[in-house]
Amino acid sequence: MTKASDELASVVRDHAGRLAASLVSLLGDFSAAEDLVQDAVEAALRRWPEEGIPERPDAWLFTVARRRGLDVLRRQANYRAKLTQLETPEQPPPDDRLRLIFTCCHPALAREAQIALTLRVVCGLTTAQIAAAFLVPEATVARRITRAKRKIADAGIPYRIPQDDELPERLDEVLTVIYLLFNEGYLSSTADRAHSRDLVDDAEWLTALLAGLLPNEPEVAGLLALIRLHRARTTARFTAKGDLILLQDQDRARWDHTAIAEAITTLTRAARRHRSPGPYQLQAAIAACHCEAPTWADTDWQQILVLYDMLLHLQPNPVTRLHRTVAVRYVDGVHAALTELDALEPDLQHYPLFHATRAELLRAADHPAEARAADQRALILTTNPAQQSLLHDRLTTY
Repeated sequence: MTKASDELASVVRDHAGRLAASLVSLLGDFSAAEDLVQDAVEAALRRWPEEGIPERPDAWLFTVARRRGLDVLRRQANYRAKLTQLETPEQPPPDDRLRLIFTCCHPALAREAQIALTLRVVCGLTTAQIAAAFLVPEATVARRITRAKRKIADAGIPYRIPQDDELPERLDEVLTVIYLLFNEGYLSSTADRAHSRDLVDDAEWLTALLAGLLPNEPEVAGLLALIRLHRARTTARFTAKGDLILLQDQDRARWDHTAIAEAITTLTRAARRHRSPGPYQLQAAIAACHCEAPTWADTDWQQILVLYDMLLHLQPNPVTRLHRTVAVRYVDGVHAALTELDALEPDLQHYPLFHATRAELLRAADHPAEARAADQRALILTTNPAQQSLLHDRLTTY
């Protein structure tokens, strides 16, 4: 992509979600609003490269969508009330994207449908782009989106921000969807790429949008800080040919230290608003400990272990325990870490990172044959090309 096309795509993405939210609120019809947005976006992508980006992109998009909406409504028998609403001055209504995000991520919808609908309607991605991002057939994505919109209509899912007593559960759904998007972009689970910058961009954009619309929610700020702390290390995570570089081997001079400082400030402000940090704040705090250490040897493992213990109290799952064993290694020793790790095998025997971590610990404990077997098992299980390359190198070196 050229710089100009990058800028164009960014402007369209920034305004398409707001336009969709406005039209859903106005028309009360999810599918019709989405069609109008796509028409407006397609018109922008045709005309803006030649005419230039207008001074008010939101007003331009809204005007195109409005005119198309008028054409559609004129062909409907019961158009008069909606027609009156649309025949107003050509200015976009207030920002309704927050309600749109919560509608897309309603817990009644399947998680895959939540993700697809959020990317399509809020991020403005096409069905083909979403299918390419997750490497599934375009028809599959289209079915997920269609089922989700039908579910919203048939179940009468309200287009609104949840009530205060509903917000924790609903906000958790929204944050979980964004977190899953980020994870998939940060280290892909598919075989044709190591990571996806576009998915990470979308995750950060959605979280920043939420942070702007819900400025007093500390977990939103925590997730935003977490994403930005990890993104600050992007240039040091891969070699020139795309091989993965582990944290302990990264050139920390290549990290974006300005972005790290800003993310830590975001996290600190969130902590001041709530004395009991949630899981995203705790994960961000762990990432901050790594980012603040001048070298791998300077890492504050004791503090990281404390943070993992707090995280386990909130999310007692095997993957969190797996990550915690790395801190145990540097606080209590390799053998203590191996003991804790081996207890996780029944839950994580098909998880490649479990075997890769076990191989590192076995190698440190001077058990090379067992370490090699663990690396071979991890290689069989992983589909990520960068992880595969790293494991190949290990098996060749040791």
